[in-house]
Amino acid sequence: MNAPAFPDRPPSTRYAASARLSVAPMMDWTDRHCRVFHRLLAPHARLYTEMVHANAVVLGDRTRLLGFDPVEQPLALQLGGSEPALLAQAARIGADWGYDEINLNCGCPSDRVQAGRFGACLMKEPALVADSVAAMAAAVRVPVTVKCRLGVDDDQDYERFRAFVDTVAATGCATFIVHARNAWLKGLSPKENREIPPLRYEWAWQLKRERPDLEVLLNGGMAAAGDVQAQLGHVDGVMLGRAAYHDPYLLHRLDADLYGGESRDRAALLRALRPYVEAQMGQGVALKHITRHVLGLFHGQPGGRAFRQVLSEGAHREGADWTLVEQALAATVAPRRAAA
Repeated sequence: MNAPAFPDRPPSTRYAASARLSVAPMMDWTDRHCRVFHRLLAPHARLYTEMVHANAVVLGDRTRLLGFDPVEQPLALQLGGSEPALLAQAARIGADWGYDEINLNCGCPSDRVQAGRFGACLMKEPALVADSVAAMAAAVRVPVTVKCRLGVDDDQDYERFRAFVDTVAATGCATFIVHARNAWLKGLSPKENREIPPLRYEWAWQLKRERPDLEVLLNGGMAAAGDVQAQLGHVDGVMLGRAAYHDPYLLHRLDADLYGGESRDRAALLRALRPYVEAQMGQGVALKHITRHVLGLFHGQPGGRAFRQVLSEGAHREGADWTLVEQALAATVAPRRAAA
């Protein structure tokens, strides 16, 4: 997709409604193929790109970094960085490409991100975040939002967290996606940072009570439909991360429950992806780059292991095409019948 020639649009009704359910930006996972699959599963949810550094947006291959299929919308571009002018330039480019939202990452705890002075370490520099958000907002007409943690390392001060939000909100930023854990900048891997720091959902609940004009979306630790429904009584929306990727049918069930649609069976959902797969393969994309995102579709179901095995072992082979996907689906039939 080339950059579309249209000005920024004000937020649409569809975009606003999508806040109730979204899929987190996840490095190496939420690429354009993953997002098309997630859109089939969740027609109403808000999708996010992987984090892209602002410098890459300005200087890099924009077709590769920013290209997307319009079916993915409503879609947000997540940027990393800490230089207000550079972030503003990247935000402008993202808006010109047609993204519905520009999101600033203030939550990633990896060493590489810290070395570049962005991600979770920005929680310690609220004034810089505010300057960055203000510059981005001045450059675009689409919403500029922030994804953050509760704090860094052993900071247990709710007032400091709220002060961070207030400082950034003073620029006009109205949406905060709160990963309800601290980020440990030393001693924990990114994976451990998603699991070890304790969850404190009550901080997000309190923020919403005290700042009702802000849109507060909650991220972290939710892996079942009941978890999501329980949180929606306290915040404006829920963002799923690993759960949406490892158990994508959960995303489908939630979208149907929250927006009033009808659930479809797993095989029908996957077969709806066929035109996209074949179009991409016609452009030279290998099957494995798409099917790696669907491996969890039969998570917890009879035949799920066989489904994953067929795709994992066959998708990388020369000549692999949609026939392999049908073979993977066929491998689930006998186990499901036996379980029934």
